Amino acid sequence: MDAEIISVGTEIVLGQIVNTNAPFLARQLATLGITADRQLAIPDRQTLMVDSIQAAWQRSPLVFVCGGLGPTADDVTLAAVAKVLGTSLTLDQNHWQWIQETFAQRHKQMMPENIQQAKFLSGGQPLPNAVGLALGSWYERDGHRLVVLPGPPREFVPMLTEEVMPRLTKLVGQRVQITSRTLNFFGRPESQLMDEIAAVTADLAGVTITSYVQPDAIQVRMTVRNQPQAVADRLLDAAQKTIINEEAPFFFGIGDDCQLAKVVVGQLRERGWRVTAAESLTGGMFQSTICSVPGASNVFDGGLVTYAARAKEQLLGIDPRIIAKHGVVSAQTAAQMAEKSRNKLGVQVGLGFTGVAGPDDLEGQPAGTVWVGLAITGQPTTTRLLHLGAYRGRQAVRRQSVQAGLQMLYRALQK
Repeated sequence: MDAEIISVGTEIVLGQIVNTNAPFLARQLATLGITADRQLAIPDRQTLMVDSIQAAWQRSPLVFVCGGLGPTADDVTLAAVAKVLGTSLTLDQNHWQWIQETFAQRHKQMMPENIQQAKFLSGGQPLPNAVGLALGSWYERDGHRLVVLPGPPREFVPMLTEEVMPRLTKLVGQRVQITSRTLNFFGRPESQLMDEIAAVTADLAGVTITSYVQPDAIQVRMTVRNQPQAVADRLLDAAQKTIINEEAPFFFGIGDDCQLAKVVVGQLRERGWRVTAAESLTGGMFQSTICSVPGASNVFDGGLVTYAARAKEQLLGIDPRIIAKHGVVSAQTAAQMAEKSRNKLGVQVGLGFTGVAGPDDLEGQPAGTVWVGLAITGQPTTTRLLHLGAYRGRQAVRRQSVQAGLQMLYRALQK
């Protein structure tokens, strides 16, 4: 089956934002054997929308129209699609009631145009929006299907994966049996990871292996086609065992929605352990990441942000002579930060993050130089030196530092 993707947004056409939705959608479709050979970005002009959608609807069995579902005057996607299909828009009363209640709860003034976000294509099906206001639409007629999705990625991704992909999987599954499994890795360059995986799986026939780089992980998807479930599971089990044996230090979980922080919080909870951290360059990002996981209160009480050397000495009690001798960016300081924070909070695990986020050097150390310390009750304190790509910017260095700390803790919890 072929598909077309139409991305709506003047800001996309002008290059003011990067269109991440279309490539994500294309990758998702590819897992089902659906190819999006035509991909188009158009501005928020209704006449151009109508012409583009009309052409796609006539020649393609599957069309995606992404963006332009907001309440502002330039959000005319639904009206354009309805005009092409010769249909109208239906108000979802339950969703409209929910929107009104949401605005009231937040003490926000609601504009009359907000009612547009509770409408979907008449004759089609509304697609629920778990994290936003605007409904999506699924429409079928004469063997053709058209899907309307919101533009913000935080709304687009869950609606696609939770609402659209199951429908497409069922549709494609009527003709093709597809079984997939996703492995998650961190700390290995994608090219190196995939080269090593290709080498050890060269003799495993029947399994297609692809990769997708996420902000905090590399996802490796294994896919088997046209095999009974039991056979597909055996093939995937064999491939998974081979891959993890080769890449065990970098593997942390299975599943499309697997997150390293969530895995670590779960394992700490199983042990009845609590974690804290003293952070310098990461500025509280590790603690924020832990707190983003539901149930974090079971493993986390609090921590410290000790950005300057003076704060490390006064709040943590690090001996000034250690910093004077070894520097702030050092294994010794990272270890002290981990140990002192663990002792102050009275918990089983403490981490210390110190380094150079950039762009300038610090203590003669280039940007991207990071030390992470890990202190666990009853175990020797360990440290890890990172040389991160400063060219990616401060935020990337800080984020990768947090993920490296989580990875250190994950590995320790496996022992």
